[in-house]
Amino acid sequence: GGSVMESCCLCVVIFTLEPPAVSFRISGEKAGIIDIEPKSGILYINGSLDWETKQVHKLQVESLDESGTVVKGPNAVTIYVDDINDNPPEFNQTKYFGVVRQNSRPGKPFMYVHATDRDDPTTPHAHLSYSILHHFPNPYEEMLFQIDNVTGAISPSRTGSYYLDPQKQDTFTLVVSVKDMAGTTTNAFTSSVDVIITVRESLWKAPPTIHIKENSTQAHPVNISKVQSNEPDVIYGIFEKEKLPRLPFSISKNGDIYVTEPLDREEKDTYTFFVVSKDSKGELVDKPLQIQVIVEDINDNPPVCQQALTVIEVQENEIGGSHIGTVFATDMDEEDTLNSRLQFKIQSQEPEFPEKNLFYIQQDTGNLHLTGRSLSKRDSAKYSLKVLVSDPVFIHKWCWVCHVSMTSLSLQYNNVTVAENIPIGTVILEIQATDGDEPATGSSLIIYQVKEGDPNNTFIIETDSETNRGFVKINKALDFETMPVYNLVINATNPEPLVPSVEYNSSSLTTFKVFVTNVDEPPVFRKPIYRTEVSEDIPVNTLVMMVEAYDPEGDSVRYSLEGDKRKWLRIDSATGQVYTASLLDREQEEVYSIEVVASEQMFLILHLRDVNDNRPQLAMDYPAFFCYPVSGGERTLIQATDADEHLFYSKFTFSLANEMNTRNNWEISTFNATHAYLSPKHANFEEKEYNVPIILNDNGKPPLENKVNLKVSICKCSSENSCFIEVDREHSWPTPGQAIGILVGVLLIIGVILGAVFCHMKYKEKNEKGDHKDAKDKAELDRLA
Repeated sequence: GGSVMESCCLCVVIFTLEPPAVSFRISGEKAGIIDIEPKSGILYINGSLDWETKQVHKLQVESLDESGTVVKGPNAVTIYVDDINDNPPEFNQTKYFGVVRQNSRPGKPFMYVHATDRDDPTTPHAHLSYSILHHFPNPYEEMLFQIDNVTGAISPSRTGSYYLDPQKQDTFTLVVSVKDMAGTTTNAFTSSVDVIITVRESLWKAPPTIHIKENSTQAHPVNISKVQSNEPDVIYGIFEKEKLPRLPFSISKNGDIYVTEPLDREEKDTYTFFVVSKDSKGELVDKPLQIQVIVEDINDNPPVCQQALTVIEVQENEIGGSHIGTVFATDMDEEDTLNSRLQFKIQSQEPEFPEKNLFYIQQDTGNLHLTGRSLSKRDSAKYSLKVLVSDPVFIHKWCWVCHVSMTSLSLQYNNVTVAENIPIGTVILEIQATDGDEPATGSSLIIYQVKEGDPNNTFIIETDSETNRGFVKINKALDFETMPVYNLVINATNPEPLVPSVEYNSSSLTTFKVFVTNVDEPPVFRKPIYRTEVSEDIPVNTLVMMVEAYDPEGDSVRYSLEGDKRKWLRIDSATGQVYTASLLDREQEEVYSIEVVASEQMFLILHLRDVNDNRPQLAMDYPAFFCYPVSGGERTLIQATDADEHLFYSKFTFSLANEMNTRNNWEISTFNATHAYLSPKHANFEEKEYNVPIILNDNGKPPLENKVNLKVSICKCSSENSCFIEVDREHSWPTPGQAIGILVGVLLIIGVILGAVFCHMKYKEKNEKGDHKDAKDKAELDRLA
């Protein structure tokens, strides 16, 4: 047997004749191109063998004598055909179509392409490798899709999982290439095919807020919603956001969400939990979905009186229609709905004297009023009411009885507050007393008097003879500084004397207080006019006179001049002393009249209330760096600050800018309200400075955001774990030219200094000689004298 390459023409083997044999004959799987030379015994192939057609040829060779009789044989000959790479790979479809869901997991295949190669699969000739040649459109630096080079599985890349959105781009075309020879040689055969991918909206979406009526009578569990993952055969689960004794919800293997028992709104009116999807390995397939459930109210609670007994005190002589109190009741059903609406009705009044229906109650508010007449302690000092409170919406008509105790009090009035500058004659209070005698007679007419608390008759009370209503008026000017509070006792009497058996008692008296508030009054001068006489030739800054004013509240007074048209005078703002400011001239003005203004001295303090108008900034008192080479696990602390008051933010939010290189290279994590950690995501960093764009948000009202660039150095580190900057020794020494210049400059400075010293010495020597000469001359003069 032997092996030959396909597609060749050659001699395979030579047979030798042994007498009496004179020739050879061949038979078997000759394929029309395998034969033997009868005389020479050369077995040859006259054409091309094809491995794809037949991989093995089995032959028999015989030797013959001159008569054609077989001498030897047949001998078996087997020819094995070796494959060569003579077939390109072929896809099993001319075009592929696939569908991918938004937010699908990166690396999770959603379709496959498949190609075959007719060459020997046991050789590299048929080992295929897939790749993506082109990606249309390709809006990002990284492709949105990836392909498994061995299996042809197409899946979203990490970028695609994040950015694929049918609202932005719903169709992509990939040009997928397949190469034989495992794609490792340049002369490998290549084929390509178009793959059309449609992007569809994610199936994994949180349902809208779920509303469930409380106390449902349905058989539980009850299906309330459904979720669906983008991937089949996932395992759904629920976990709580709140730590509850029990979570009354469940989820089926198909993603159906159930409420497992009736809910009570009064116990809990909202629930929040998360739904997750996992694969068979327990890994998350999709991001958790937050589910919000609102429990809707039904009218299942009766009204309840807030107090077992409502006690109300009513002044005697309270006029008809007056609001005297309120009956309060509650309903635990949802507020501001018909389920919690309450209605009130008086069921009974005890005693029914002097008449029935002395009171009425507003149906929807519970406000109690007097119907028409005033109460009198002589009739009854106390009344008891039963008030029926009902829930009109409930099918069974919930009802409750509230008890009210009504006590009649002697006549009293609320205190009165007035300003000290209130005009005389102003009515500050109306009072009312009653008299049971015959109307319109001296026996029933009421006279009101201030019995105590007004020694100066500051108040006066006038009576309306038809209604017996009293009007308390201001009789004299009020003064806060003199009398800030009046405790008045008012007496009600008749102009005619009472019969001997009757006396005035406490019901004929009432009390109230009058509070006088301070009014900022202007300063007052001690004199209405200040006059003086001076000579016109007095010097400037001569004291002319002194004016004086005081403030009733005791505040400091400041003085100023108005109308000083000739600018002759000036005034000391603190003391009121008036001085001449320039020379006077009687011929211009004989009588000079100006105005002095006295005003209170006060301080205006303007406090600026802060608004959130400053964007957050990085507060970095230290450089951000990582030691080169990066080994993984490092992190550096960054800080944010804001010029606004801390009132406007509870904490800063740190995030990386939405840029692909940034998110691939760095990650950020919160440390506290003002700091965060920045960490490299891998170790493949060059030794250089990087700009890391960071988004800062101050979470104020309104929230302000700022994009800042943090410079981060990847540098070699010293033993102290700080950036080591190598000094460039080429430039650490001056050049020869620089050195000569420095030397010349030093010599010039030395020369100047020596020259100055020399000149000083010569000058000193000269002066000494002159001094000696002067001394000699003086001595000579003295001698001659």
